[in-house]
Amino acid sequence: MKLTRHEPGLPHDVVELILERLPVKSLQSFKSVSKQWRSTINSQSFKERQSLCRRLSRGPDVLFVRLDDPCLVDGDDSQRCTFGSSSAYTVTLPKTAASICNSICDGLVCLYDVYEPGKPNLLVNPATGWHQSFPLSTIQHFFVDLWKKNQSARTAPPELGFGKDKLTGTYKAVWLYNSAEYGLGNVTTCEVFNFSTRAWRYVVPASPCRILTLQFPVHFDGSLYWLTTEGEVLSFDLHAETFQVITKAPFRHAADGFTATMCVLDNRLCVSQKHRTTQVIWWLDDSSSGTWNQLCSIDLTNAFSWFRGETRFVLPPVAILDKKKLLLRGPGTDGAALIYDLDTKSCDVLFIPPNPLGSVTYFESLFSVL
Repeated sequence: MKLTRHEPGLPHDVVELILERLPVKSLQSFKSVSKQWRSTINSQSFKERQSLCRRLSRGPDVLFVRLDDPCLVDGDDSQRCTFGSSSAYTVTLPKTAASICNSICDGLVCLYDVYEPGKPNLLVNPATGWHQSFPLSTIQHFFVDLWKKNQSARTAPPELGFGKDKLTGTYKAVWLYNSAEYGLGNVTTCEVFNFSTRAWRYVVPASPCRILTLQFPVHFDGSLYWLTTEGEVLSFDLHAETFQVITKAPFRHAADGFTATMCVLDNRLCVSQKHRTTQVIWWLDDSSSGTWNQLCSIDLTNAFSWFRGETRFVLPPVAILDKKKLLLRGPGTDGAALIYDLDTKSCDVLFIPPNPLGSVTYFESLFSVL
């Protein structure tokens, strides 16, 4: 049905039901139809209904986000692949950064740098082009100072988490890091940025458990999650701002940040571990009882014709597309995008990026931060 301002006799509540089912690009155009339509599309309640309708009507998309300066890109790394109702495609955001939050929320993507002086963090809605910067945290200033002094830390920098307090709707960015690794006194330190107050502050007490380094926190159902050095799953409730160990991870061998990772697949919290030439993915069935079920076990030697022997790094799972296609990324931001068929247990290389890319699951939305 073509929607125009000349459509006679159509009640506005019916128009809203139609609009909720349209993609963001169309809704951006339809703002110019009338003041009433613009007011409707800009309202928070409509944005929430449109987002929910989008999630229920199709599978997730995957964004391959360029993480370098577009002016320095060698060749064309644009990609678009379709898997049922889902798509995986490359985007260039208004500004670039070295890292992207794995914990995406409400169609908002968080970009950040650790070593780059004078470069703020950035929150972006790729569908609408909206973006907003926010200041560096204490741990970021710590690494910038090291960079200026031409010094290096004893360990790799932590990764930023991003999510939403599901009771108040407030977005928050969170750093959790092992303090002793950076010459600080506590077991861990937690810094939280509240997008409503636009300020960083410390959460005390922070987690009593040390977390694995080289891992991205994930956002699920109002909490952020990390793996601890004791092989446990640690949650941070974004409303109460408290930490809790919720379960023991189902690891069969000692885990570290090179061989283990967390993700959200098909709206389920998952952990994945690689041991020699096998990678296993489990999903959490019941956090109260700590029950895990195995999603799949991947024989890397059989699945990947190019796999030779043991490599140290786990292949991070990104998304399940079209119910049976598991998208994995090779290690590092320049690793290949891989598709593993859960039925046939075979794997194909989707593409090998010529430039650094980050990968996140994504549902387009109209959300922004006021």
